[in-house]
Amino acid sequence: MGHKTHPIGFRLGVTKTWNSKWFANRNFGDLIHEDMMIKKYITTRLDNAGLAKVEILRAPKKVTVDIHTSRPGIVIGRKGAEVDKLREELQLLTKKDISLNIIEVKKPELNARLVADSIARQLEGRVSYRRAMKKSMQATMKMGADGIKIVCGGRLAGAEIARTEKYMQGRVPLHTLRADIDYSTSTAHTTYGCIGVKVWICKGMVLDRGEMIRRDEVEKPQERADLDMSGKKDRRRRDDNRRRRRPRGRVKRAGEEGGPSYDPRGGGPRRDHTDVKADHRPQAPADGDKK
Repeated sequence: MGHKTHPIGFRLGVTKTWNSKWFANRNFGDLIHEDMMIKKYITTRLDNAGLAKVEILRAPKKVTVDIHTSRPGIVIGRKGAEVDKLREELQLLTKKDISLNIIEVKKPELNARLVADSIARQLEGRVSYRRAMKKSMQATMKMGADGIKIVCGGRLAGAEIARTEKYMQGRVPLHTLRADIDYSTSTAHTTYGCIGVKVWICKGMVLDRGEMIRRDEVEKPQERADLDMSGKKDRRRRDDNRRRRRPRGRVKRAGEEGGPSYDPRGGGPRRDHTDVKADHRPQAPADGDKK
């Protein structure tokens, strides 16, 4: 039994859905090959546009392509010139009617593909791999993710022997199907070889209706409405009133001979003139006594 199940493929039909949504009775392999060509061409063409995901929906004579990107301005261009140019190029490639939808990614720090591409571009720019990984982890956790795991493998820092470095923060439950885990890979092409980057991001738990449970709502205990806590509070207040602070030292209790008399309303001993004895004051020695 292996341990390398794809997190998104493992959850298809449960909490995740497919990137290509269509049905075909015949020519199934040709349509899959066409989808792969479209995605590969868009990925190469929009390399610096922060591409997060490409979804393809097919109608009998029309193909709709949804492009999720963190930089929609680069994809659209001035007055939509770049979108029109990309649409014409895809129509020449597929010889079909193409419709493009540009969707902006609001939080790129919570998208695994964007995080992996960012780390790969930093490694290509000779940034320290530890610094790149830790900064990406901090940014992702700051945006509200439950956990993140990053693995880099290859000739890290130009070492002669390839190795793997892993950093993890928070929780990433890979075996929990209700967990919304985003996974992606990227490759950094450096002068001393290729370095692979893998990113897992846990965004929370998914309910049956597709709603997300926030981390603070999961950890917050729910109070039972049928319990009446008023009697317990009154009992606690009564016990606190009974515990009175006693003075330090050896003292006599109230009611004993020579002991102070306590005020029944509380507040300590009653300070009356009757409690003070006259013989407590030091007296001058007699004339006949000698020290």
